Amino acid sequence: MTPRAKTPTSRPEPTLRTPAVRLALLLIPLFVAGCSTSPSPPSPDASPQDFPEVGPATGSLIVAGGGQLGPEIWARFLELAGGHQARIVVIPTADASDEFPENWAGILPLLEAGAAQVTILHTRDPSVADSPIFTAPLESATGVWIPGGRQWRLVDAYLDTRTHRELRALLERGGVVGGTSAGASIQGSYLVRGDPETNQVLMAPGYEEGFGFLSGTAVDQHLLARGRENDLWELLDREPQLLGIGVDEGTALVVQGDRAEVIGTSQVLIYDSATPLRQALSLRAGSVFDLGERRSLASTVAPEDAGRETLP
Repeated sequence: MTPRAKTPTSRPEPTLRTPAVRLALLLIPLFVAGCSTSPSPPSPDASPQDFPEVGPATGSLIVAGGGQLGPEIWARFLELAGGHQARIVVIPTADASDEFPENWAGILPLLEAGAAQVTILHTRDPSVADSPIFTAPLESATGVWIPGGRQWRLVDAYLDTRTHRELRALLERGGVVGGTSAGASIQGSYLVRGDPETNQVLMAPGYEEGFGFLSGTAVDQHLLARGRENDLWELLDREPQLLGIGVDEGTALVVQGDRAEVIGTSQVLIYDSATPLRQALSLRAGSVFDLGERRSLASTVAPEDAGRETLP
């Protein structure tokens, strides 16, 4: 697969930059001091591959499509982060607000799932994001969650900074990075809908580079809920080497190595320019897909559900 040329790093300033804001708020202490907080090892059938082509070599990703996420998604994220003893960092920068109080709604599902320690980390200033003081909570984190909003804000604040590198380091030590909506798209190597002016533009010069946790991919979200099921073909016409991943609301991919498992209530669509007739592969909960070999591996979907309607 031919690697895509690196997107220029200079980016236009979309809005008046606000002063740097950093909020690292420890919400709830660990219930038991001195307990081990290492992430739980994945089960044998979900072990990362030795030499993945797309996903991380170690650690896990949760790529969620926005909307209302069910308890099974939050539970899986927390499990991969180390259970009730996990150290979670939430990065809400995609959101338009700069105020994230301790009862901010974005962290409530994590608390309800049983997270005992949650830190909110936020800035708009890349020089702050590049500082060791700001990134200190990431050095001991076992999981990071990136909520939705607009993905260009994540690019402006964090791309190629120390924060970005610490997220990679978290994966390298076996942690989990998860995100929904904008927090899902930013995990791909090619960033879709990065235009600061509108989310209707798929390819925005200056905002086409994501965090690259999923190599050679572009991730779209709110797929069926917003009628976006055909949009990624436009990108693949220009960048045919990419693997397109479209995730609908209430649904997520759990990625370890090149193994991607679907959980949630709707569908994930896979777009491959080599597919005849430009037909996307539809995957439902229980489906497992090899991102490197670009083929289905298995499915735990019950036979009575196998005939449910899926979209091409």
